[in-house]
Amino acid sequence: MPDPIPVESVDVAGALAEPATAPTTRTVAGIYTAAATRRRMEILHTCLNVADADRTADWYVEQLGFERSWEFTTEDGTTRNVYVADDAGVEFQLSDTDGEEPSDDGDRYDHVAVGVDDVDAAFDRIDHHGVVKEPGDQPEAGARTAFIKDPDGHAVELIEPL
Repeated sequence: MPDPIPVESVDVAGALAEPATAPTTRTVAGIYTAAATRRRMEILHTCLNVADADRTADWYVEQLGFERSWEFTTEDGTTRNVYVADDAGVEFQLSDTDGEEPSDDGDRYDHVAVGVDDVDAAFDRIDHHGVVKEPGDQPEAGARTAFIKDPDGHAVELIEPL
């Protein structure tokens, strides 16, 4: 196996931090394994275009246990952005532009995955806005999963490791 590649970490302000070494293998809940050595990057947030930022933020807070982390409105006052985050730092930007409904023209995403202790209990407890897929085992992925919809129709996958 080749030696790990040292990389420089960069904070959001652009200042150089301590050099870091990227891991050679990453496994996430049995879903995938990446065996290549690569530069380490982190996802800062996922932006979802929503019809009502407060309504959708409330749903993520009340149903999935996220917390509001911050918000801002664009200088022209037309777009409000509310951020919600979980305890692990996963963050969603919920972007609500006045007078515009979320578009279907190429800016959709497939789904967001949320880890839960018990898929069936979460599926029954959450006030979801539609079912994409009932709870079921996916042995090849090492998980039990279900897919639901949030208030704006975004697919949310609930994952419980087997």
